[in-house]
Amino acid sequence: MKPFLILIVVSIPALIFIKINTGNYDYAFSARIGMSAMLFFTALGHFMYADGMALMVPDFIPFKKEVIILTGIIEVFGAFALHFSEYRVVVAWLLILFFIAILPSNIKAALENINYQKATYDGPGLVYLWFRVPLQIFFIVWIYLSAIRV
Repeated sequence: MKPFLILIVVSIPALIFIKINTGNYDYAFSARIGMSAMLFFTALGHFMYADGMALMVPDFIPFKKEVIILTGIIEVFGAFALHFSEYRVVVAWLLILFFIAILPSNIKAALENINYQKATYDGPGLVYLWFRVPLQIFFIVWIYLSAIRV
């Protein structure tokens, strides 16, 4: 829920700010600003809660904590790279693949009741998936519309 709120709470003021400064609404640019803010926020979780997030990584993947740190770095890179027009489309497609690739970790977290902030098994469980799966789809559509279909 927090990433969604950050996405919206940053995108709307960005849209208003852009309108005031340019006289035009630039929905795609303001949406990319919001996505960047969200990616920075979620990347923080990868560094702050690496032990708990490592519990989410499927069992067949080795070096779980390192994978979490790497994915945090990928999110930071993606947040920046969305704003370079020569890379934007490629980065957007890579972020879409990234959001698809991390879905199994979210499913595992729900099935095993993982609370990544505490690194415990008392998380929200399957109820979490009713929000998380549509949210992943929403993020994918958001990136597509704001960075690819512009």
